[in-house]
Amino acid sequence: MTKIIPGDKARQGHWGWHALRILIAGLLLAFIAWGAVEIYGELIKSPTTQQSVPEAPAAAQKSGQGG
Repeated sequence: MTKIIPGDKARQGHWGWHALRILIAGLLLAFIAWGAVEIYGELIKSPTTQQSVPEAPAAAQKSGQGG
């Protein structure tokens, strides 16, 4: 013969404050890691990635003007 158990009694447990603290701590650690990676990414950015367009030689500019 099987037992009839109500739905609210069949659960294994409730969430409680302990699980909530663990979830919040994990979220805070994820934000800290994200911030550290962002800062590190800005620090290692080399100045060569911000090159300007080189100018054309003066001789090529004079011959192109025609005149």
